[in-house]
Formats: sequence, structure tokens, C-alpha cells
Amino acid sequence: MDNHQQKPVIKLNVPDDQHKFRPLPAPTGAYPYRMPAEKYVDLNEEHMVFHMVGDTGSIRYPDFQRRVCNAMQQQYQAAPGSNQEPQFLYHLGDIVYSYGEAINYNEQFFGPYSQYPGPIFAIAGNHDSDVNPATAPPYQSLDAFRAVFCDSQERPILFNHSSQRQSNTQPNIYWTLETPLATIIGLYGNVVKFGRITPEQREWFLVELRYANSLRPGKAVIVCVHHAPYSADINHGASVYMIDFLEQAFAETGVRPDIVFSGHVHNYQRFKKEYPEGKPVTFVVAGAGGYDELHALAQPGDERFTSKHARFDRVTLQNYCDDRHGFLKISVSKEHGRLQLHGEYYTMQTRDDLYDSTTLADSFNIDIN
Repeated sequence: MDNHQQKPVIKLNVPDDQHKFRPLPAPTGAYPYRMPAEKYVDLNEEHMVFHMVGDTGSIRYPDFQRRVCNAMQQQYQAAPGSNQEPQFLYHLGDIVYSYGEAINYNEQFFGPYSQYPGPIFAIAGNHDSDVNPATAPPYQSLDAFRAVFCDSQERPILFNHSSQRQSNTQPNIYWTLETPLATIIGLYGNVVKFGRITPEQREWFLVELRYANSLRPGKAVIVCVHHAPYSADINHGASVYMIDFLEQAFAETGVRPDIVFSGHVHNYQRFKKEYPEGKPVTFVVAGAGGYDELHALAQPGDERFTSKHARFDRVTLQNYCDDRHGFLKISVSKEHGRLQLHGEYYTMQTRDDLYDSTTLADSFNIDIN
């Protein structure tokens, strides 16, 4: 990493886009918006494996998206019935581009994922939430996303013409997925470039952090949000807003998660943040799931960015991949009473004769206890 930033960066002179904020739709489930994963998949109380990826939608070059999806399917087929078989996919947002229109879902989601064997859970990204003003008849923000992922009951989706996948019943746009080994809290960052959280969602998040903490040490605490708090890329850079939101919530509750996952930035980055007291927290960006444009890391000395910011103290970039598409495979296991989280990031081979082959680009371990 000698030729790239080793810290997050802030992109300078970015226009304010707060006017893009969209009101949130009503929940489809009951507060506090928790759903057991076992509603869709049988999970082992000693070991579970799942995929994670963001920004899969593709407009100009759909091959990138299909290759990532095919590689995840192959991991299912390579380990049927074993403790290495993935059991579901957790999507980190931006399922469709450039707007969250129902018409985009067949080509960018239902078609490519028609053969994905497991259930797919999701949080919405900024593009999923945005509204195309030229579309008639008009629609509301997240209408299509809610029909696919936040329905009141499982049923066929009217605009799904590519697969047999039915609607999910996630209880809200922001929600918690409960599993035997991890509590996965999913936030919603809205349409704006660096994210924005409503006061109601903030209060809910405080409740969920405390709830997840009450289940320790038997369960890992995982937070997911589309907008990356820390990033060293040239397109978005870090979100100071999201950093402040998370750190204030951690301080107010006295609870920090074991790991934070995000997308939004179209590459892979893994950061570690040290704290004066307590364990470090890992922050992972995994937004290279298919969109054709990847985001390179900033070069040191580029005057469009700065890494000199107090919020970046004790934050270090551990590893990254900014020139290939890829996805995460996460394992959470309990051995001898101790909980471990293991992450693997796979990238797609670039040679034509290795079309759907992958390379293990990064791996990391977190001792939950």
C-alpha cells in the first residue's frame, strides 16, 4: 500500500445534496423490527456461513454482476451439506441503478440471481431509494424495494418475470436480522451521498445496540449500513456524518459492534479502528458486487482529498482491492465456548479462460469474546 493512502480520506469541495432526502415509508412489521433468519433458512447453533455484497446493479456491463453471482452460486454447489456451504446472502444496498424503479429489477436482480440457492436479505442503498422524475406514472421512494424485501406476506412479485423468487417479509427499511450466532442490525442511509439518519431511526438503533449487547457473549454484534463510514477512494471518500452518527451511538449506549459492513464505494477496503479502551472495531467496505465502474484509492498528495482529520485517529487501512469485482464469505462459529468471526473476500479472475474463477484476496479473523 506504499503508493496509496493508508488512512481514510475526505473528498474536498463536495456539493451539498441534502435536498435529495426522501421521507421513509411506513413499516410493514411491528416495532422493534426484528426478524428471525430461521423464518427462511435452517441455521446451525454452532456454525453459520453467509455471503455479503453490495452495489451489484449493473447498467452497461451486466457480465460483471453475473460473474459475481455465478461465483457465489458455485460456492453453494462446491460444499453441499458441509459447514462451508453458505446459507443466505445479505445485500448491502444498491441493488438497482440508477433509480429504484420496478422496471430495473428484472435485468439487475431477478435475472442474475434467479439461480442463487439461498434467501436474500437486504438493506437499501441510495440508488434503490432515489426516484426517477421522468417515470410515469410517478412512484414513491422505495416502492419497488419494499415490494421485493419488505412485504407484509410472502407472495409472487408482480414485476418479477425472471425467477420464482417471492417477496421477503423484512419488517421495515431499517431492521434487525436475528440468527443463532449473530445479531445483524441493518441501517438505512437514505438518498444523500454521505447518508442521513432520521431521529426515529436513531432512537431505534440505540435500542437495538443495547438489545444486541444483552445477547453477548453468545452472539456477535454486526452493524450494516450502505454508506461507508471510512473510505480512501476517489469517488466518495469517508462519510464524516456516518462516522459521527455511529460513534455518538456507541458512546451513548456504551456498546460497540464487533464489525461494521458497508457498500456504496465500489471496491473492497478493510479498516481497523483502535479505541483507548476496549477492543478494536473492524470496518469493511464491500461494494464491488457488479456495477461496472470501480472506485480507485486516492493517491497520496492528491489535493482533492485530505486524510488529516481528527476522526481518522487510530484508524488504519489494513487491506484493499480496487481493481476487481468481488464478494464476501462470512463464517461465525462457536468452538469450545468461544465465538469467532472469519471473513474471506473473493475477487474475480480477469482471464477469459477462468471466467467464473475466484481468487482469495483477503481474510481476517475476529475473536468475538
